Amino acid sequence: MRVDLFDFELPEERIALRPAEPRDSARLLVVRAGDGTEDRSVGELPSLLDPGDLLIFNDTKVIPAQLSGIRRRGEAEAQVDATLHMRTAPDQWLAFMRPGKRVAAGDRIHFGHDGNSCFLGALDATVLEKREGGEVLLGFDLSGPFLDEALHAVGHIPLPPYIASKRPDDARDLTDYQTIYAKDEGAVAAPTAGLHFTPELFAALDAKGIERHFVTLHVGAGTFLPVKADDTADHKMHAEVGHVSEATAAAINAARARGNRVVSVGTTSLRLIESAAADDGTVSPWSGPTDIFITPGYRFRAVDVLMTNFHLPRSTLFMLVSAFCGLETMRAAYAHAIENKYRFYSYGDASLLFRADT
Repeated sequence: MRVDLFDFELPEERIALRPAEPRDSARLLVVRAGDGTEDRSVGELPSLLDPGDLLIFNDTKVIPAQLSGIRRRGEAEAQVDATLHMRTAPDQWLAFMRPGKRVAAGDRIHFGHDGNSCFLGALDATVLEKREGGEVLLGFDLSGPFLDEALHAVGHIPLPPYIASKRPDDARDLTDYQTIYAKDEGAVAAPTAGLHFTPELFAALDAKGIERHFVTLHVGAGTFLPVKADDTADHKMHAEVGHVSEATAAAINAARARGNRVVSVGTTSLRLIESAAADDGTVSPWSGPTDIFITPGYRFRAVDVLMTNFHLPRSTLFMLVSAFCGLETMRAAYAHAIENKYRFYSYGDASLLFRADT
């Protein structure tokens, strides 16, 4: 499909720079294909679901994956920034470097040069490979938990570009950009639909008899990369590593068998569940990288309802929600959200999408 079909104009003031307080006070746009939209709030979610429905959350935890460093090549030095996006070994990460033209295979990079460093002021890495689009493979001198500790010392929370371009990260982001149930470290971007949940909302969902289960997909920085191709068929997704446990797979299958709905909290949960689902919708335990790219025409196997934030124009995530509810339905829903001053993107409001029958 033509990528320009997924374009729309978003006024700059609709981009949220901070989350709603409290989190579950954010607005919630309910979208049912062929049945218009309804303006609600996240706190009303229990009233929109049935007892026995199953919520699936992504429990990945964001790490401080934004690094600033000095590239050393002989006597020559240059300042560079790295955004880690996928771990490939205990001491290796794939990363996007800026400016990419300043690094080459074999270069040494010293991170934490601003004095906020550890291990005697050193977190050093070697550029093992240079790939397309500014992507590199970094081999760090530290490994495993020692590398993790160093990243926490020198790194910053990798706020999305549309926020980072307007303000620096601060202490509030350490909690704001993390779900209350985050557990498994490895993401460089938050599963933002989950940011709306509070202990009070969990208690209300429990009281309604709505089940809660977890998967893990370590969200990569590739989620923010623009689609540069003119046609969706020419776009390559970056892989992200995920895990669906035996218990979660069994719970999904049991909910579907009794006629309840599987509700994915976020596109990351949905992409992982769909990666683990067979053609008949049966979900099996699953672990590994997924680069699933969902565009209109995709036949959803296991997910019935999707809770998600509002996404960038021409993005793979707007393509995904258009596949879920229909392109014209989502274009109309986004137009309604813009006109009614919904807040967009990672710290913005949410939508609850009921899948179109296909």
